[in-house]
Amino acid sequence: MQRFFLKLGFDGSAYHGWQIQPNAHTVQAELEKALSTLLGDSISVVGCGRTDTGVHAKKFYAHFELKEAQLPDNFVFKLNRLLSDDVVVYDCFKVDAQTHARFSAHLRSYAYYMTYEKALFDRQFVLKVRGALNTGLMNQACEHLIGVHDFSSFCKSKTNNHHFECDLYEARVIEGEGGLVFEVSANRFLRGMVRALVGTLIEVGKQKITPQEFKSILESKDRTRAAANVKPHALFLTDIQYENISA
Repeated sequence: MQRFFLKLGFDGSAYHGWQIQPNAHTVQAELEKALSTLLGDSISVVGCGRTDTGVHAKKFYAHFELKEAQLPDNFVFKLNRLLSDDVVVYDCFKVDAQTHARFSAHLRSYAYYMTYEKALFDRQFVLKVRGALNTGLMNQACEHLIGVHDFSSFCKSKTNNHHFECDLYEARVIEGEGGLVFEVSANRFLRGMVRALVGTLIEVGKQKITPQEFKSILESKDRTRAAANVKPHALFLTDIQYENISA
């Protein structure tokens, strides 16, 4: 069997996340249907991770396997013609059998976009925040996230995770014209984690809680102490990195 990697992106607005679910429209199902049609065989794909309902991906990887290593000419072009307009494949390339889309990834990055102004053309991709946020305090809180921590306080309670530890490499809030972006990178993320972090950081920015209280919430491992998840429409998976893939 020959393993192939797909580099793709998607607008998750119309999907119930990446992973196939019963009676739900998902990106994985859309991709598998297109691949199976094009290759004339039943094709299963493995994604680099899961995304929640309504979350987008600027960069996402998935792998699939074929008995025959030869792909049709203009494979990517033909595959994109079969996919919906909200999913695009950028590249397809061979990898060795040990390279796994999910388990070989060593870094994942997300960005969450917020605006102070009423958005028009990109309103489906940003969160409208009422009142200015103190980004200095938010970044003080972010400093407590760096390193290996148990993120139970920022994870949905009913999950099948074996553990709740993540190693965060970067977490920061960047202020730009008319809004903010929260950028975070880690070896792994828990279900709903980024949206819970953003919701609680907004509380810090509004000075409803202090950075030290934010740290206390993290250390408590108690989901009820953190803020509610913000909406998914402004969250993007922005990067996935592998040791042996530079694309």
